[in-house]
Amino acid sequence: MDRAQLADFLRRRRLALQPEDVGLPRGSRRRTDGLRREEVAALCDMSVDYYSRLEQSRGPKPSEQMLASIARGLRLTLDERDHLFRLAGRPAPARGLRAEHIAPGLMRVLDRLQDTPAQIMTELGETLVQTRPARAIFGDETRHTGLARSVVYRWFTDPSAREVYPTEDHATVSRTFAAGARAVLAKHGPGSRAAAVVDALLAESAEFAALWRDHEVRTGSGYEKRLQHPEVGVVTVQCQQLIDPEQGQLLLVFTATPGTDDHDKLQLFALLGDREPTAT
Repeated sequence: MDRAQLADFLRRRRLALQPEDVGLPRGSRRRTDGLRREEVAALCDMSVDYYSRLEQSRGPKPSEQMLASIARGLRLTLDERDHLFRLAGRPAPARGLRAEHIAPGLMRVLDRLQDTPAQIMTELGETLVQTRPARAIFGDETRHTGLARSVVYRWFTDPSAREVYPTEDHATVSRTFAAGARAVLAKHGPGSRAAAVVDALLAESAEFAALWRDHEVRTGSGYEKRLQHPEVGVVTVQCQQLIDPEQGQLLLVFTATPGTDDHDKLQLFALLGDREPTAT
C-alpha cells in the first residue's frame, strides 16, 4: 500500500470534481473548487473520519468493497479505478467483472435525477446505486449480498420482495423475471453469475422451475408497471431505461404522466424515508 500516492490521488480526484458534477448545489459560500471531504465521504457511503485519514496518509488498508465505493463516489474511470486498487495494495478487479463499476457518464446522469425515482442495475437485477425516492419505493436494495443481490433471486425466494407490486400483478412479474433471466444466461453462459442464480432458483423455487420450462425469452423492462407503497398506495409508472452496453448496466427511471394522480403520488417519494424491509 502506497499511502502517500493514495492520499495524493484521492485528494486530486476530489478537487477535480465540481458540485455540479455530482448533483450538488454550489452555494454562495464555497470559496474553492472541488468537493469537500464530507461531500466525498457521503458519496462513498463512509464516515468523514475514515475518508479524511486516507487523504492524510494515515488510514487503514481499505477493503476491496471500500475501494469500489470510493471509485464510484469519485466517479473514476476504469483505468482510474484500477490505479486506485493498486495504490491501496489490492489487485485490480478483472475487467470481466466490470459490471460492478459504474461508468462516470451514467453516474452523472443519475446525479441529476436526485428528486426522481431512479437506480442503476446490472442486467441480472443487482442494484448498484439508488436515488432517495427509489429507496423510498423499493427500500435499500444495495444492502443485499450473495445471490440475494439479484432482484430475480429475491422475487422467487423472499416473500417480502413482492410487497412492492400489487398481488394481482405477481404472475406477470414472475414471468417477466424468468424470461429476462433466460436472456441474460444465454448472453453470459455457464459459470456466470446468471448461471449461479438460475441454478439456485431451479433447486429452490417450484414456480421458477415451471416458468423456466416454458422457455420464454425477454429483455428490457421499459414498460408501464404498477407499484405499491404502504403510505402512498398504488402508483402506475412508466419505467424507462438508459443502457450502457460496455458496462452491462441499466439506468432505470420511473416517471408518471404530469397532471395525473399518479404523478402527484410519485412526487411524494422524494419526501419519504427509505422503505423499511419486512421481516420474514
